[in-house]
Amino acid sequence: MTRVRGIAHAVSEPDAVHVTPAGFKEVEVLTPRRLLRIYAQLAKSRLTILVVLTAMSGVALSPLPATVPILLSTAVGTALCSASANTLNQLQEIPYDAQMARTRQRPLVRRAISPLHAAGFAAVTGVAGPAVLWFMASPITACLGAANIVLYAAAYTWLKRKSISNTWVGAVVGGIPPVMGWTACGGKILPSADYPIHLFLPSYFTEAALDMSMIDNPLGAFALFMLLYSWQFPHFNSLSHFIRGSYAQAGYKMLCVLNPQQNALVALRHSILLVPICSILFPLSGLTTWAFAITSLVPNAICIRGSWAWWRRCGEKEARISFQNYLWYLPVMLALMMVHKQGLDWRRWVGMQDEVPSDGADIPKPKV
Repeated sequence: MTRVRGIAHAVSEPDAVHVTPAGFKEVEVLTPRRLLRIYAQLAKSRLTILVVLTAMSGVALSPLPATVPILLSTAVGTALCSASANTLNQLQEIPYDAQMARTRQRPLVRRAISPLHAAGFAAVTGVAGPAVLWFMASPITACLGAANIVLYAAAYTWLKRKSISNTWVGAVVGGIPPVMGWTACGGKILPSADYPIHLFLPSYFTEAALDMSMIDNPLGAFALFMLLYSWQFPHFNSLSHFIRGSYAQAGYKMLCVLNPQQNALVALRHSILLVPICSILFPLSGLTTWAFAITSLVPNAICIRGSWAWWRRCGEKEARISFQNYLWYLPVMLALMMVHKQGLDWRRWVGMQDEVPSDGADIPKPKV
């Protein structure tokens, strides 16, 4: 009776008591700073940074000259394409993200931003990214960026609930950014009569002089693609192994859920495949010297050992070790490629050796 009187008093005098409904949570005011943080979450900022860095590796390893505007526009355009693809992905997975603990705090799930607002952000970045790449880099780079948005936001996202082939499609998406960096510098990705494939054999197999003009060949773009494509499997498969419970809860058709042993085996196969990619394909394409074939064996051997242990035991501890291995693997390999980049003399670059002109004569030092 007393409770009824209290409620009646609150209704007759609304300013006297403020009753908060159970489960009610006030919507955060979208200040500019908070909005930027939400946009970064929609874009999956850490993933986008990785995508941009791999695109920059294509620019750095390209034998063609790159200007600062090309470098910046490729980075910005790639980031915008990645932001659009990731936002479109989250728009389609709101009910499924709500079921997984690791994705439950995403902006659309917790209603920090409306789906319409997020769709607008995806549309703007999805148009701006290819536009920047088209006008500032090259049309083919823009087409690759737009294709990656479609592959990730449409094909990959849809396949996650239909088939385990989604992982292979996702690997293609991951392999395209360095090719975008390659084409942004003017490199071609398909061979032709004017742009043939040239093989750079070790010096003890051929007496022909090294022709630096032939380094810019389509095999270089293919090597960059294959490195990132194969790297995706041991990196993602090991990650998916110890979060497979969340994937199962949300109903995703992932190999780690349906067959954990096969999931580890696929990762091991691509760990082994990375050896010929690094030790044969890259030097053969002319992107690196044949010294890279030797130095790349050490990180590859370490990572293969981790993948082998994971496949044999199929345990979470081994999966985490393999995942951690492939976190440092990519930056280490890219750094080694830069050290062994064909035509790049680091002693001359740091000033330890005088430059030599094409006729072989010493360059006279300027008088002081």
